[in-house]
Amino acid sequence: MPLSNTPSRSKIDEILDKILIDAFEQAQNLKDRRASAYALGYRGAVYQQRGDLPKAEEFTRQALSLTSSIKAPDIAYRWQWQLGRLRRTEGDPNGAIAAYTSAFKNLQSLRGDLVSINPEVQFNFRDGVEPVYRELVDLLLQGEEPSQINLKQARETIEALQLAELDNFFREACVNAKPQQIDLLVDSSQPLTAVFYAIFLKNRLEIIVKLPGKDKPLQHYTTFVSQEKAESILRELQQALPQVDRAKDVRNLSQQVYQWLIQPAEAELAKSNVKTLVFVLDGLLRNIPMAVLYNGKQYLIEKYAVALTPGLQLLTPRSLAQIKLNALTAGISEELEIEGKEFSKLENVESELKGVQSSVSSSDELVNQKFTNSEFQNKLNEATFSIVHLATHGQFSSNPEETFILLWDRLLKVRDLDNLVRISNQSGRRNIELLVLSACQTAEGDNRAVLGLAGVAVRAGARSTLATLWPVDDPFTTFFMSQFYQQLTKPNVTKAEALQRAQISLLAKEKRPYFWAPYTLVGNWL
Repeated sequence: MPLSNTPSRSKIDEILDKILIDAFEQAQNLKDRRASAYALGYRGAVYQQRGDLPKAEEFTRQALSLTSSIKAPDIAYRWQWQLGRLRRTEGDPNGAIAAYTSAFKNLQSLRGDLVSINPEVQFNFRDGVEPVYRELVDLLLQGEEPSQINLKQARETIEALQLAELDNFFREACVNAKPQQIDLLVDSSQPLTAVFYAIFLKNRLEIIVKLPGKDKPLQHYTTFVSQEKAESILRELQQALPQVDRAKDVRNLSQQVYQWLIQPAEAELAKSNVKTLVFVLDGLLRNIPMAVLYNGKQYLIEKYAVALTPGLQLLTPRSLAQIKLNALTAGISEELEIEGKEFSKLENVESELKGVQSSVSSSDELVNQKFTNSEFQNKLNEATFSIVHLATHGQFSSNPEETFILLWDRLLKVRDLDNLVRISNQSGRRNIELLVLSACQTAEGDNRAVLGLAGVAVRAGARSTLATLWPVDDPFTTFFMSQFYQQLTKPNVTKAEALQRAQISLLAKEKRPYFWAPYTLVGNWL
């Protein structure tokens, strides 16, 4: 079409409006109230595009009135979201928050349908769900000092987004979150613990910190950094970490991340005598082991025990102190090719497993040919193991089909891991207290790979998961695991503290982060 004949924006809007009027009339004739609600809502969107906000709001409210009468939350949330954007544009932040909060509540009620394969309720998570959470947090944290009410709601929204991302990862509502008293959990933890919630918005990183002490208000910090710059630094750091000769680059890059995330809270952490930091992270931050953050003099792990969690609502807090530790230890030391993938030898597997066995009250073992899917399932069914330690290749990916653990006869995909553990739990077994994956790595070039680690942790029904983000030379892993279990079996030592002490022991032998930094604890840090 010649340029001179290209219709103007107003002409396109006029055509769209006519189409939507016709669609509404047809829907009315068919008594299809869902279709009527869509037609009205999209008319509101057309008027919003034109800049006619009163008309846009009028049609959006009509659409909402219709969705309310037919109880259609999958449509209602869209128009509540649209209304929130309109109220924000009109300079009404409270009205915008109210509309976004309604959209958020409907999304929470829709968890099963959000990932349904039913074409009537197909949702594009990246474009049609995730922005609702982020834009609500953005609104709640406007201004220099958001209220405690807004900070609490923002924190709840960040946790809900973590859960929604896991649901989207598995394409089903995979986690029945039992909301814990988050503040009560942190206030009662010994040693004293602080929780960092981080979320990237368009031009900034927002951080909410829960400090120990029931009278302590939530802390809030804003770091102004463009998403583009933050992602560039985090990608470079992620690429540098698994390279043994890039320790200097790692320090320089991780110091930048330290300045964004930890430095604003340093004084409050010291004042509260905090010893453990728990992180609920966002985006590419998840791919960075927090232990490696550098303040110019020391790494974070040298001062604090560190853990990650997909959100405290997923946790059932429990300490290992009162539990008799018994372990199922398994691994593959030989070179193997399974499903077209080649896996190298892990020569120190047997000595690593022997070290674990010597640290616990009782244990069972599956090595090489014995570590098959059926044998693994049988062992999980036969007894209750507080620890399952797997010294075998594995991979974490944002694609559940590429998230797996190597067994002798197959790749155990993350979905199948759930089936194994569920069978075990149906036999009256307790949850695994600690799942250890000592030879795993994140999928190369996958910016959201650590979502796979969170998925494994949740799917396995383990209260805590300790895993590597990149493979480390065998002797160093064996030494690290020996130190970790020695510390774990001491009285009143938490999993996070055992990890910290083992990493410091390794750091004393080898300063380069490649060797000591890949170990990450996900879930219950106690």
